[in-house]
Amino acid sequence: MQPVTIYTTAWCPYCSAAKSLLREKGVSFNEIDVEKTAGSRATMVQRAGGRTSVPQIFVGDRHVGGCDDLYALERAGDLDPLLAA
Repeated sequence: MQPVTIYTTAWCPYCSAAKSLLREKGVSFNEIDVEKTAGSRATMVQRAGGRTSVPQIFVGDRHVGGCDDLYALERAGDLDPLLAA
């Protein structure tokens, strides 16, 4: 299974929804709170091609996007193959 990294904040409902979907699928992930980890917001913005909102989700080295993007992959049936690659 590909490693999953999700950049979050503690108060973000979209972050909670994205983490819930990943948990429901049994996916472990590395969560980085951009308000608590020094320099992580800048790293996130660089990795995400300039996107500044949270969550920003990465599967392996692939930038998935935000919560809506993650759920869109799930609806299309593309999330499981991406995670398994």
